[in-house]
Amino acid sequence: MASDKTTLSFFGAVGTVTGSRYLVESAGRRVLVDCGLFQGFKQLRLRNWNPFPVPPETISDVLVTHAHLDHSGYLPALVRSGFRGTIHATPSTIALCELLLPDSGHLQEEEARYARRKAYSKHRDPLPLYTVDDAKATLDRFEPVAFDEVLHIADDITARFVPAGHLLGAASVRLMVGGRTIHFSGDLGRSKDAIVRNPEPFAGADILVVESTYGNRKHPDSDPAAEMAEVINRVVGRGGTILVPAFAVGRIQAVMLLLSRLKARGEIPDVPVYLNTPMGVNATAIYNRFHEEHRISRDECKAMFELAIRVRSVDESIALNENTEPKIIISASGMLSGGRILHHVISFGQDPKNAIVLSGFQAGGTRGAALAQGTREIRIFGVERQIRAEIIQLEGLSGHADADELLEWMGKARPPRMTYVTHGEPEAADALRFRIDHELGWEVRVPEHLERIDIGSPQ
Repeated sequence: MASDKTTLSFFGAVGTVTGSRYLVESAGRRVLVDCGLFQGFKQLRLRNWNPFPVPPETISDVLVTHAHLDHSGYLPALVRSGFRGTIHATPSTIALCELLLPDSGHLQEEEARYARRKAYSKHRDPLPLYTVDDAKATLDRFEPVAFDEVLHIADDITARFVPAGHLLGAASVRLMVGGRTIHFSGDLGRSKDAIVRNPEPFAGADILVVESTYGNRKHPDSDPAAEMAEVINRVVGRGGTILVPAFAVGRIQAVMLLLSRLKARGEIPDVPVYLNTPMGVNATAIYNRFHEEHRISRDECKAMFELAIRVRSVDESIALNENTEPKIIISASGMLSGGRILHHVISFGQDPKNAIVLSGFQAGGTRGAALAQGTREIRIFGVERQIRAEIIQLEGLSGHADADELLEWMGKARPPRMTYVTHGEPEAADALRFRIDHELGWEVRVPEHLERIDIGSPQ
């Protein structure tokens, strides 16, 4: 393993927006930046089951940019496979991971049990990728690092977590290795985000690894509040139910803030709002706990938290499917990849008077992406389901910087020796690469999956 070179390997988030994993090797030490799940297309999801590209026990440290599962969700599998080092993250990221990782293990155990019971898996005895117990064991390996604190990893390796917007606790990671700086953008937020503060501008580095989720798009100038009000008034007017699949951490809070403001102004009917995700309830409480990290007042935090009827038990969730009155149901997951929202889609998705509002980015290969692209038959629990409900995608609620915002974030810094564009679908990554090349004049390219580059002479 020992080498005189400092290298950077791309173990994920190349050619896809999921599976964020970057390995830095220097002087016999291995540091992993992010450890995310692959999601979406089956050929990507299968990578989660492959042996990790290096033995997990040889990795000393993991630096987690933020809590979303495409950046943190593989950690329990890494620990179960032998990782015994330290996982570093901001305190609020750790608080959110304490919700997300056990929940991910629970969902995987639940899906394995359901597949076994319904016999729709190709495997005779389907198993979860990891369990709740694996996730709980992983949480013991976390150690908090404050924003802008210098973390000493080894004699010639330090790291700093820089505010990235996007999500409570989210950071870019600046890694100093042997006198060279590698800057990992993580997921960058928007300057107009209603809840979290702006990302700190890029300060320059020798190597930049930048996300490109919206690298080929510009967010619409339309007002998401007005769009949401129009949808709610239209659907409730015809007696329908509105399903809002949303990420339990980040997007649900944005949706609840939007709805609480609309209700306070009398711009939508006073229909019941149900929050059917225990994790979403707990995540909202964490947003309240780390109030100093975001921009909304304590009063609005309280209004947001009190807006919805909280659905905690499975029985309450089942009863909600039998409720025919107009209502709004907010539930995870944002790309319809699992959870209680799937049962709501089965119950309400076949009736054209109802609506499904997609409130965030939909990765290729997910049910959410299929609906956004016009597909009206999706596979849920091994059965093809016809979807006749109205489908609406609200781009204005995205927590990701768009292409213009990414260029603005980069544009005031000195040019890196090389910029690597990752964490985007192929079209988005290449579009951002083109703009960085032609508008900033920087050396830039999109790396290959599993590619390993020499930091001293990047190509």
